[in-house]
Amino acid sequence: MTHSALKMYDYHVWANGVIIDRLKELPQDIYQREIQSGFSSVSKVLTHIYLVDYAWFEISSGKSMNEAMAFTNQLSAQVETKSIEEMKKIFLDLSERYKAFLNSQEDLEKSIVVDNPYAGVLETSISESVLHVVTHGSYHRGNIATMLRQMGYTSVMQDFGLYLYSK
Repeated sequence: MTHSALKMYDYHVWANGVIIDRLKELPQDIYQREIQSGFSSVSKVLTHIYLVDYAWFEISSGKSMNEAMAFTNQLSAQVETKSIEEMKKIFLDLSERYKAFLNSQEDLEKSIVVDNPYAGVLETSISESVLHVVTHGSYHRGNIATMLRQMGYTSVMQDFGLYLYSK
């Protein structure tokens, strides 16, 4: 039986693909358009989702949070310049690496210790870190949906229930 964290990660990958595909259908300027919101553009939100996914992949793989954050901070400027088509590719590349890592783990409940410079030390598990990635992505895909509505466009359904029906 598949671990629930793996199923949730598959949902996360699917939902990212759904929102990216919707963004590709819209006029090109929508992706980078500056608006008044929690993030200044849809591209900044998608970049944020990607960088957090990447950081948690690194942390789950054994790097410290400081190392992961330093690397993603360096990567940030490069990712922010990518087109929506390029974003789809780097999201898919990261998801393949993430899935390979998760499938190679004998125990997804294995304890990992995260030393967050802002919140302190946390003992968690690989599976809980995956759930964090999934809920974080869902939250920010909701930001994108709201931003699209503010610009006069509709988003697309990306609920977990729809994912289950799509399988």
